[in-house]
Amino acid sequence: MAASILGRCWGSLLAQRCRTGDVPVLHNGQTWRRAQAPGSIASGRRAGNSPAGERGVAPWVAVVGLEIHAQISSNSKLFSGSQVQFAAPPNSLVSFFDASLPGTLPALNRRCVEAAVMTGLALNCRINKKSLFDRKHYFYADLPAGYQITQQRLPVAVNGSLSYSLCVGGKKNQMVTRTVRIKQIQLEQDSGKSLHDDTRSQTLIDLNRAGVGLMEVVMEPDMSSGEEAAAAVRELQLILQTLGSSQAIMAEGQLRVDANVSVHHPGEAYGVRTEVKNINSARFLARAIDYEIQRQIKELENGQTVMNETRAFDYKLGCTIPMRDKEGKQDYRFMPEPNLPPLILYDSKSLPANMNHQQVVNIDWIRERLPDLPSVKRVKLVEQYGILPEHSFTLLNEDGLMEFFQNVVRQTQMNPKKVIGWILNDMLCYLKQHNLTVKESPVSSLLLADLLNLLERGAISSSAAKQVFEELWKGEGKTPLQIVKEKKLELIQDQQEFEQICQAVMEGHQEEVMEIKKGNRKVLNKLIGLVQRTTRGRADPVLVKQILEKRLSQ
Repeated sequence: MAASILGRCWGSLLAQRCRTGDVPVLHNGQTWRRAQAPGSIASGRRAGNSPAGERGVAPWVAVVGLEIHAQISSNSKLFSGSQVQFAAPPNSLVSFFDASLPGTLPALNRRCVEAAVMTGLALNCRINKKSLFDRKHYFYADLPAGYQITQQRLPVAVNGSLSYSLCVGGKKNQMVTRTVRIKQIQLEQDSGKSLHDDTRSQTLIDLNRAGVGLMEVVMEPDMSSGEEAAAAVRELQLILQTLGSSQAIMAEGQLRVDANVSVHHPGEAYGVRTEVKNINSARFLARAIDYEIQRQIKELENGQTVMNETRAFDYKLGCTIPMRDKEGKQDYRFMPEPNLPPLILYDSKSLPANMNHQQVVNIDWIRERLPDLPSVKRVKLVEQYGILPEHSFTLLNEDGLMEFFQNVVRQTQMNPKKVIGWILNDMLCYLKQHNLTVKESPVSSLLLADLLNLLERGAISSSAAKQVFEELWKGEGKTPLQIVKEKKLELIQDQQEFEQICQAVMEGHQEEVMEIKKGNRKVLNKLIGLVQRTTRGRADPVLVKQILEKRLSQ
């Protein structure tokens, strides 16, 4: 309780500093500089040095490493048969082992092992055929046993890599691919959950989560900004969801990120790092890391020291706040788990002939059944449909959007390059505005395909198609053709009627006509828009342009 009170006090102090903007703000690629007024000379000092040791400003280099806890998608917990279910009534899914009653023993969940191996293979890791379980001792109210079963000495997977892409450049229109090394993937138990009731000054314990299987993915400090870290986490999230090894829903705590952040000058040793704990959103992760980088730079440039501490991110204030210091290294008293033998995995070569295949985990069997990973799917989308690489990222990043796009393409005669425009500019925009998922969309892939077919056949104009899409979004059960007939949105086919409308628009806007005749061709688009407005979108823009140009040349 004292820690939470201290955190709130520090939080209010930092909130004032956040509001005044008293932090370094300029990020330049992989280096950070303190913002200066034009013509001013900034000085940089080593932490702890006196002001007399001033020198010219050097760019700061940020170093970011991540520890990611992914909840394994399994019906039961890692070492017990208790069910795993989000938002179940408190303490309703707790076995004797989860509550750490005397005499209970762990029984390893095969599904969790297979999920860890599958994830390791997808992340290019070396799978250890022999891995060990350890006890990590620490006291906390939501850890009944007083220790966590983890894999400190010999984890299930090591030495992997994750490639991810992000947009760079002034307009964020350049895609670059970067790689972060994976140090290890280890199996471990989750703890319970402490629910703090400040009004009653008490803490309640829910053990439903205690013992749920986790994969801890430890990334090397190869990143240098919040944007990179967020991109790496999103890519890992997609991989886990593609594999089915974790649902990785961050809002439900199924993917939690701890970020280790430090700064230093080029050529110097890494600085003191801080750890920002339990971030459950990629967007908040980027904000937390970037703020922490700026905060550390300010501390060092003011001649102060960066504390080795654990911090939390307050998303409302946009600041990190202290939780506890780590100057005195905690002794977790790691020891081998006496109740679990070594975990032995096999491949096709080492699998004994007389071994029951149902009782072992075969690495090669899992490798052969790996699905196409997101990177492979993106390449296939670009090659098959001719779309831009950045469009393939959007299709995969939104759950169900790739399948929706492919269904529309199969049911329409429209070029996929045009279809992607409707998917990203219209469909996705409406979904974001109404905070809906693709599966919740009132416009099905069949309805959108029917609409695009009408547009492709020349039955309606693009502006009329937008009106039809807006009507479809109301979810009244009408087809695009029914809406077109009710609203009378069919293209005008009568050439003479077209001519009369264009003539009337020109006569009513003589100033624009004179501008065009003087050589200002951009004004022609205004006349086309006026014709479209007059016809309520029933005019073919190409035909309108031809008629207007013909009459203007007379």
